Amino acid sequence: MVQESPEAATESYKAAVELNPYVAAYWLDLAAGYELLGNSGGQKAALEHAINADPRRPEVAWEAANFYVVHGETQQALRELRTAIQGGPALRAASLQLCWRVEPDVDIILRDAIPPVPDVYLSFLQLLISKKETAGAAKVWQELARLGRPIERASVFNYISYLISQQEIVQARLVWQQATGLWGMPAYQPSPANLVVNGDFSLDVLNGGFDWLYQRSTSIALALDPTQAHTGQRSLSIIFDGPGIKDAGIRQFIAVEANTAYQFSANFKAEDMEGAGGPQFAIRDAFGSRTYFSSEELKGADFWKPVRGAFTTGTDTKLVVLEVDRVPAWSPIRGKLWIDGVRLAKANS
Repeated sequence: MVQESPEAATESYKAAVELNPYVAAYWLDLAAGYELLGNSGGQKAALEHAINADPRRPEVAWEAANFYVVHGETQQALRELRTAIQGGPALRAASLQLCWRVEPDVDIILRDAIPPVPDVYLSFLQLLISKKETAGAAKVWQELARLGRPIERASVFNYISYLISQQEIVQARLVWQQATGLWGMPAYQPSPANLVVNGDFSLDVLNGGFDWLYQRSTSIALALDPTQAHTGQRSLSIIFDGPGIKDAGIRQFIAVEANTAYQFSANFKAEDMEGAGGPQFAIRDAFGSRTYFSSEELKGADFWKPVRGAFTTGTDTKLVVLEVDRVPAWSPIRGKLWIDGVRLAKANS
């Protein structure tokens, strides 16, 4: 109706708001009519009436925010975008995108447009990650952690994965420390005595952050086995059955210091292992091709057998990855392996 006859429609909407000035939808219709007529003053007045009629309705705030953006009124736009964001998930992503477009300053957006709600902080964090705004994302994380509430695990894992990809290991470690504290799960923290998290597999595997990470495969079966244990109540069993295997699909990122000597130890059992070579523990620089440690082949032992090794990190090393490789890679292998008591610590610990 507005598009066919803006003048007539606008008069109808004016009559509607005179009859009932407390319905925000009528004021939005009137604002749309004024927009088609090019009457920005009338449009602004109608939008402000809509806000007064229903100040918490996100659709009203969204329309008003877009008007303020077009007319360069950034502060007013952020104020209304805050309402749109707080109103629920429907307009949240678009509102955050608009915030960043008109005011790409994390501090200002946090102050003026972001309500202190965990889900909102997480949405803003994800937006900044997508734009590789690493410093800004760290500010949002701190505000989120300051709320003192448990944070969704998947979002934490995603953020830590991003930080590792950007080689921001100090921040990644801080995020893990704060997140596990908020979850009430301090046992997932590394310690000077053992930098490996959950090295005895007594805890559930989180598959994220600085705990063990695993990938499912049709040729490998991973399971926590309470019937076999060396240092705790259970071990990790790895069943190999097929060709095309490069590694066991289990790994862990471990933060280390440069130019530092470390000692590694673990225990294993193997059963019915067939195929050339065998599985091996391997520790590599997470950001380079250097392998610091490769164990003996993990086979030929139907009893718990220790594995030990030592290495010194390079001048730039700050993160290593611990894996169970299949050597030679891609060759057929069958059999069952158990690992337990996995430990990494400084040589003087």
